[in-house]
Amino acid sequence: MELIKKIKEKLLTREIKMYLIFGVLTTLVNLVTYFVLVDTFNIEENTSNIIGIILSILFAYFTNTYIVFKTKRSNIKERIVEFFKFILGRGFTMVFEAVGFFIMFDVMGITDIISKPFITFLVIVMNYFISKYFAFK
Repeated sequence: MELIKKIKEKLLTREIKMYLIFGVLTTLVNLVTYFVLVDTFNIEENTSNIIGIILSILFAYFTNTYIVFKTKRSNIKERIVEFFKFILGRGFTMVFEAVGFFIMFDVMGITDIISKPFITFLVIVMNYFISKYFAFK
């Protein structure tokens, strides 16, 4: 029992808890945007997916910068470099998400109710490591 408690304390740091909370909120921005655009505005699924991803990336940058990782950049140049590293990492996972969704939805015929959340979950995990060890290190 003590070992489980130690592992839990090591894994559930403030940073990871905040990342999980804002990861859920970022995911909600992505999913809600997607489904509103598809169901309310009848925008094509792949286009809605890209718009949802872009809005969630912007939301994630601000929450990760100021709340999750609490980065302290001393000048505008450092802030710009950090932003572009974040965008580069998210651009990579955006391509992964767009291609993964296309394959699952269009090629494999898996419903968007399953494929969109599944791919989004994989992207959340990838984004944590990219943010932690690349963008905000």
